[in-house]
Amino acid sequence: MIGRENEQARLSEFLASGEGQALVLRGEAGIGKSLLLDHLAGAATEAGHEVIRATGTEAESRLPFAGLHQLLYPLLPDIEGLDPVHRTVFDAVFGHGEGNPPSVMSLGIAVLDLLALAASGRPLLLCLDDGQWLDASSIEVYGFVARRLAGSSVKLTVGLRSGVPSGFATAALPELPVGALTDTAAGQLLDLRHPGLGPHLRHLVLQQASGNPLALLELPPHLNGAPSGAPADSALGLHGVPLPRRLHLIYGTRVRGLDGQVREELLRGALDGVAAGAAPAPGSRRYGMRDVEAAAAAGLLEVEPSSGDFVFSHPLVRSTVVQLATPNQRRAAHAALARTHRDDAERRATHLAAATVDPDEQVAAALETAADSAVRRGSAAAAVAWLTRAAELSETQEDRARRLGDAAFVTGHAGDLDQARRLAVQGQLSHVLESPASVVTSAYVSFIEDGDVRASHHRVTAAIENLRDERPGRASAVLVQLVNLLLAMDQYAGDQAQWEQTRALLDSLGDLVPTRSRVYADAWSDVTLHGKGLHERLEREFADRTAMEPWDITRLSVAAYHVDALSQYRPHLQRTVDRESRTGFVRNGMTMLHLIMLDQTAVGEWPEAERTAQRSLELAEAHDYTLFAHHSRIYLALLAALRGESERARELQAAVESWARPRGVGFLTHIADAVGTLSALGEGDHEAAYLHAIGLTPPGVFTPYIHQSSRSLLDLVEAAMHTGRSEQARRHAVAAHEAGLPAISPRLALITYGALAMTAPDDAEAADMYHRAESHPGSARFPFELSRIRLAHGIRLRHGRSPMDARPSLVRAAETFERLGAAPWAERARAELRASGLVTRPAAPRPAELTWHERRIAELAAGGLTNKEIGERLRLSPRTVSSHLYRVFPKLGITSRAALRDALLRTENNQNA
Repeated sequence: MIGRENEQARLSEFLASGEGQALVLRGEAGIGKSLLLDHLAGAATEAGHEVIRATGTEAESRLPFAGLHQLLYPLLPDIEGLDPVHRTVFDAVFGHGEGNPPSVMSLGIAVLDLLALAASGRPLLLCLDDGQWLDASSIEVYGFVARRLAGSSVKLTVGLRSGVPSGFATAALPELPVGALTDTAAGQLLDLRHPGLGPHLRHLVLQQASGNPLALLELPPHLNGAPSGAPADSALGLHGVPLPRRLHLIYGTRVRGLDGQVREELLRGALDGVAAGAAPAPGSRRYGMRDVEAAAAAGLLEVEPSSGDFVFSHPLVRSTVVQLATPNQRRAAHAALARTHRDDAERRATHLAAATVDPDEQVAAALETAADSAVRRGSAAAAVAWLTRAAELSETQEDRARRLGDAAFVTGHAGDLDQARRLAVQGQLSHVLESPASVVTSAYVSFIEDGDVRASHHRVTAAIENLRDERPGRASAVLVQLVNLLLAMDQYAGDQAQWEQTRALLDSLGDLVPTRSRVYADAWSDVTLHGKGLHERLEREFADRTAMEPWDITRLSVAAYHVDALSQYRPHLQRTVDRESRTGFVRNGMTMLHLIMLDQTAVGEWPEAERTAQRSLELAEAHDYTLFAHHSRIYLALLAALRGESERARELQAAVESWARPRGVGFLTHIADAVGTLSALGEGDHEAAYLHAIGLTPPGVFTPYIHQSSRSLLDLVEAAMHTGRSEQARRHAVAAHEAGLPAISPRLALITYGALAMTAPDDAEAADMYHRAESHPGSARFPFELSRIRLAHGIRLRHGRSPMDARPSLVRAAETFERLGAAPWAERARAELRASGLVTRPAAPRPAELTWHERRIAELAAGGLTNKEIGERLRLSPRTVSSHLYRVFPKLGITSRAALRDALLRTENNQNA
């Protein structure tokens, strides 16, 4: 090679590294990327690496996982050495089994395990050329894998053509730009390959080639072939046209000079993705060109030594052949290729879609079959393309509407809500009746974007009833999707009538409803009524998490939240959400972040909980998921209320309520009522707290299907006791015990025993119930609730027997409240300690314990922004900003705005230390 010393040095460094890694080579067509990959592959072979190569082609860019299959084909025998779960993943992707389509995460992990197994004997180098033509499904997996090669002995290189859109653009992989040769190197290459050029012609070639090696090799013969007497530069024709198009002109001249039958063979090979300059992948089913020696003689084809097959000399030759063909010639070639691949549903569909012009139900059905295959293998993009084309070729409006609805469903599942909405609208315009899949999509979009839990509930219910009546006893994937969507909408509605209607509908479906959906129905609706035995059912469903898709994990984790069992599943949830966020499953990731935040709040990790909720809010706002954004805000409000930040809690509460109440999104308004209760309790306004609490449920009962009615048990009892309503408080505590709340979840057990202790008519019962709360196996997992019970018990002891007996409970409560940052409750506990005769000192300021919001406001203020400017940026009132700064100054040990910058720097240094 000439003029590639820097690139060769970088590749040598890449190969010599002991760490697994990825590298992208990017440059224009003909710049020499393939030659550099050849050089790297040769060097790797000499160094003892196993080298596997694959090449992308335009013809296979819509075949799901074609690129992945090509690269992994030599390793397929090693799949038998993987665990059964990962073998099942590969069976589903490569069409050998009937398993559920895997997510990018599931497939990526399986590929990583396969590569690790293959590289256990010697290092492995994977070379992908023309990566811009790989199918989207394969690119997603390659990107996932490439970011996780550290610590392995696997290296991955990808050659990409500049200016061609590719999914690798967002993969965030290190790049090696491959630019033009220097003038000196270009002259050396030209003189080596085309010695004896005249000065004028040599100058013209160098000028027109602009350092592109392919142009340096191909332009001289073309210019030498100019008509006698014509200026050499006139043979270039299109001055000022980009170089690839000039090379197309050169190759086009050679193609036009071939016999018609040879050109037909070249066209079939080009449309079927015959490789350029590389051996066909083992197991390749691409078209084999025959009787094309004339094209090889013209420099358009080469014979691949290992297989003896004809391949194109460069990708530009292949694209030139296609561009020169007329539309009818291309359709005829596609039709011939469809016959050739009659046993391959997806490859046949690709060619049928391109060969057919008029509506044809047989072709549409074949495309639908291919789409089903793509869905099973996890390729939404290919499935949507084939379903959309099948709709275009449908002979009846009913079939067109059904196929567009199915395409909308797949698109919505893949997360493209705008495209899903457009397809759903097209389907509705095609026919008066919505298909079930179209209902799923349009209802889901309305639910997520505008909180529509009423009208969408009716539409989904009607779709389920139609499926039940039209196909009695027949299970289907779309029925399960409709059921799970209906349950999610009912959870957010929190409406008794809706839930009762839905539960009656599920009963009418019988065994058509999967056991997992039954778990969702019981956990998401009302654990007081349906929570018995849920823990055991959850454990059975969670037993084989490795075989579960991320959305299964999310839904079951929501169920675990309702029975306060999140902590045991949070490590898996945390690993999953990190992967989901990196691989683009934003909807799933936001719900997982909500769940992680809830568990962090429950176990007392409040700074971490705020960061998690803030991350979820930013994701929701960035992607216009309005429902999830308000969901994040109400959880931030709940956390602010626990800390005693009443003003911030109420601002967030008001923002959520103004959106959620008119829409009937009860799940959020119920939490908003709980925020109001906690805020008032923190301020010592027990009358207001009581009024908020009975808005959720009256004393002595638990309003059905309001998920906060049981969770707010302690709030109502505490507010009632402090306002002289001891009879109502006792009635509520006894009702909790009679409803069996202690058997449903550890938190409900803790607060039930705590409520019974607070309201006990005599000291003996109070001590017994307090002991049950204190000694419950799960009590330590809920430090805030346990400390409130300790505080209440300490107050009772101080007012009753010797104040000395109250001190241990009060001390432990005060210490926990201070550690959590629950300022009002900590001050209350210290006040009770002082009343017991124990001298206490105010809690020492701890500069490192600013909340996320306080630190953000302090940083903006330190940067010179006014309270009004900070408020505009963070969507807060200037008064709230001022309140935050009022709390920040003593925490940092300062008294003025001017000292903020140095104080923040000190806390950062202390945290680092």
